[in-house]
Amino acid sequence: MKASSEFQFEQEIPWEDLNNGIQRQVYGYDDKIMLVKAKFDKGAVGTLHEHHHSQVTYVESGVFEMTIGNEKKIIRKGDGYYVPPHVIHGCVCLEPGLLIDVFSPLREDFLP
Repeated sequence: MKASSEFQFEQEIPWEDLNNGIQRQVYGYDDKIMLVKAKFDKGAVGTLHEHHHSQVTYVESGVFEMTIGNEKKIIRKGDGYYVPPHVIHGCVCLEPGLLIDVFSPLREDFLP
């Protein structure tokens, strides 16, 4: 079973630069679940995509135009969303912000 250490400290977790104004920090995980922070600059685009993971996201800061399937909504600090497996989704960052993502199972493609 793949797993992170029990504690994660923000200052010790490197930010991975995904280019185009998006950065990511991977927090705790095991083979069933993973927590990730994604930082977006204004205008950054989380390209439409799909994956076999369930995803739940909390908007820590910023404003985003979020697309899930055929629906678009403006989401802001304090909002959240759920994406079922294999549903197309993506976002455009309207004001710089931070998303807190939880994936099940873990995103192995996010591990080094």
